[in-house]
Amino acid sequence: MSIRIAAAQINPTVGDLNGNRDKILHAIDSADEMGCDLVCFPELAITGYPPEDLILKEGFVRDARRVLDEIAAAAGDCVVIVGTVVNAQEDGIQVVAANDARHSSGQIFNHPILANVAAVLFRGEVVGFIAKQLLPNYGVFDEQRLFLPGILSDQVFVIAGVPVGVMVCEDLWMEDGPAQDLADGGASVIVSINASPFSVGQGEARFSVISNRAKETNASIVYVNQVGGQDELVFDGSSMVVDQDGKILSNSPSFVEDLLVYDLDISKTDERKLENEIIISEAVRSFSPRVFGFVNPVLSEEAQVYSALVLGLHDYLGKNGFTDVVIGLSGGVDSSAIAAIAVDAIGANHVLGISQPSRYSSDHSRGDAQELADRLGIKMNTIFIEPAHASMTQMIGGVFKDDLKGLTDENLQARIRAVSLMGIANNMERTVVLTTGNRSELAVGYFTLGDSIGGFSTISDVPKTMLFNLCRYRNELAIGRDEIPPIPESVISKPPSAELSPGQEDSDSLPPYDILDPILKAYIEDNLTTSEIVDQGFDFNTVKRVVGLVDSAEFKRRQLPMGIKITSKSFGRDRRMPITNRYRPQI
Repeated sequence: MSIRIAAAQINPTVGDLNGNRDKILHAIDSADEMGCDLVCFPELAITGYPPEDLILKEGFVRDARRVLDEIAAAAGDCVVIVGTVVNAQEDGIQVVAANDARHSSGQIFNHPILANVAAVLFRGEVVGFIAKQLLPNYGVFDEQRLFLPGILSDQVFVIAGVPVGVMVCEDLWMEDGPAQDLADGGASVIVSINASPFSVGQGEARFSVISNRAKETNASIVYVNQVGGQDELVFDGSSMVVDQDGKILSNSPSFVEDLLVYDLDISKTDERKLENEIIISEAVRSFSPRVFGFVNPVLSEEAQVYSALVLGLHDYLGKNGFTDVVIGLSGGVDSSAIAAIAVDAIGANHVLGISQPSRYSSDHSRGDAQELADRLGIKMNTIFIEPAHASMTQMIGGVFKDDLKGLTDENLQARIRAVSLMGIANNMERTVVLTTGNRSELAVGYFTLGDSIGGFSTISDVPKTMLFNLCRYRNELAIGRDEIPPIPESVISKPPSAELSPGQEDSDSLPPYDILDPILKAYIEDNLTTSEIVDQGFDFNTVKRVVGLVDSAEFKRRQLPMGIKITSKSFGRDRRMPITNRYRPQI
């Protein structure tokens, strides 16, 4: 026995109900033409994910329900499973009581009881709803604030004669949880609809969970995930079909929209007794040659991160109506990487580089910036900031009747550059400045508030050491295409420097990045104490200093533009630390 399934890995936009509907309808038509018995879509595909406080608007929930009915009306003999939000009371969906102390949705905000559901559609009707049971409330997730969880369910839908269980995202991650309930209810295939954001290492963890659930339940799993950028989040897709032994049978490429079609053979599944089933269809729709799909290779870490940054920038700009970007090109690795990413995201004609040399800027850095621009094919203008620097130094110095202190003078140059970049972007249409600070610098406060201006931060979650690897990766990609590597080797090989004072190098103020970055990961991502980090072999004084810098820079980070998340714990919603905070751990 087999069933032809389609996993529609689409790129929805939060709030674009009609646009998301059209994407869904297009995929349904494609799946129907291929004779699919079932097509599934990501979690909250109708609303986009995460909809956040949009769903507190009753009108938005009503409109989402209207769109669901429109999609249902278009559903024919191919069963559709799609994620959306519904008013649980109006649709008769059983959820955990609102007075449960863990779940206060509907009390604090005085809005209808909402459920995050997978809707099952067939021949113009909504056949049923499956409400998400496990609501994540960690990292970037905040679902317990908005939804109530569904009750335990062993509801099974018989599609093309195959018992199919349906679940939503987090429900798949619990051992002996909802997946086992569905298998106990007779499901031979489990469809899991998801909106799982990308971060380094998430793909491996995700597959491990899917494989383990398949082996534990002796059921095949169809995993469909959202793709695309949404504010700071990037969804990689990476949808897949896994057999009962936990082996990938077919998967979608990462970071692109895709319709994965596969004829899933369930003959090896043991016969199971059905007790709570809804019979939808009894026979397969297609007798055409079987579709076996394709297993795409796993991308390298650099390829994953670079693809995520390109997609995240492309979608942030496009979904918010921006067409062009302005980047301050210093000849350093940060601005060079961002320029390459921007060109790959929106094209060279939409990227403007601005060189702003000061009295301390070296000729080789100015030359590197120009060579980068030439290789990328972007326009670059030069603004000499010395007149403004001299004037501002005299003006501010007059208050103290003395020369400005070294750090003040350095910060002043950065702020002058910031004013210039913002002025240029403001004088252009639909243009945003991209900030150039990386995660390592932001973690320890090695930036000025003036230097961190802009509308979007492409690399704010990328450690400096990874940036060097990304530059090398992008050059290798070009070589593989018989193109000129976009980033000059001198940019990658020279010591990092802000060039705000004579002979300045980053190592004058910070530990070497190959030491700094592992300490930052241990403290920020792994939540280790100073002594625990020292136990890993790091110098005590270095660790103590780095931890102090991280803690004292919280007020500066809070004022930064939003940036793309690629680590397991990015600054912002992932890591919510109080600015006013006197806690210092005992050492």
